[in-house]
Amino acid sequence: MTTPTFEAFCDQAMSEGFDEMIVREWAPDLQLATHTHPFDVSAYVAQGEYWLTVGQEVQHLKAGDTFRLKRDVPHAELYGPQGATVWVARAN
Repeated sequence: MTTPTFEAFCDQAMSEGFDEMIVREWAPDLQLATHTHPFDVSAYVAQGEYWLTVGQEVQHLKAGDTFRLKRDVPHAELYGPQGATVWVARAN
């Protein structure tokens, strides 16, 4: 699998209807309690790793992984010892 560029990630997301693209830098070992977002998310893990918990399902996401999350879905996040850089596309 080829690593995308941020520009290619943004182009793809825009073609799918996402309207805001950001780069999030998460601190090592950061833990975010269960919360929701008022937007849909499409994301690419550019560096590091983290665990995304939705209900009883835990996904271990590493560099190169992608995920999607619908708006208003309760979830929790736990970032790894190196933190993580995540490219995020939002559909507001």
